[in-house]
Amino acid sequence: MSRNIIAILRGITHPQAVEAAEALIEAGIDQIEVPLNSPEPLRSIAAMAENCGDRALIGAGTVLTADDVAAVKAAGGRLVVSPDCNPEVIDATKAAAMLSYPGVFSPTEAFTALRHGADGLKIFPAAQLGPSYVKAIRAVLPPETPVYAVGGAGPDNFGTWFAAGATGFGLGTSLYTPGLTTAEIAQRAATIVAAYDAALG
Repeated sequence: MSRNIIAILRGITHPQAVEAAEALIEAGIDQIEVPLNSPEPLRSIAAMAENCGDRALIGAGTVLTADDVAAVKAAGGRLVVSPDCNPEVIDATKAAAMLSYPGVFSPTEAFTALRHGADGLKIFPAAQLGPSYVKAIRAVLPPETPVYAVGGAGPDNFGTWFAAGATGFGLGTSLYTPGLTTAEIAQRAATIVAAYDAALG
């Protein structure tokens, strides 16, 4: 079962990248991004794409430019996640036949992203907007639009976000912080997957 969870491995290092990805996949999380402000992110993405790309969607976060998109593509990534809505990044991502999840904070940004072909929206930072914002914007978004809450969503409140209309989550520190062992990542992932499944009913 594939879940609408994107694991955000900010700060992961190349030596741990593949084993961390394997732990996430085993737990049931098969969408993984390495933010480009991590150490040697493209090296980690390339290793994960080579070893796990047939079982997981691997890509990058904190993608800010079209050049970044090209670099992620060259590394074997298929997913591009950004903190902002930059039409140039979305256009470059779609031209490269990759999936685009830009960060949006307003209806204007949300519809700009969709008009440029974004595959889904990253509501960020979600904690500042809250589930009520997702409920409100859902009233005007195309109903099939994937909406991921990122920053403030986690296993303690999945149900609240689902009820408001979120379809998925980007999870960072609740899944991974630098220094965690792979066993600790696996344990956190299992807890998160159990909470996600319970919230879905």
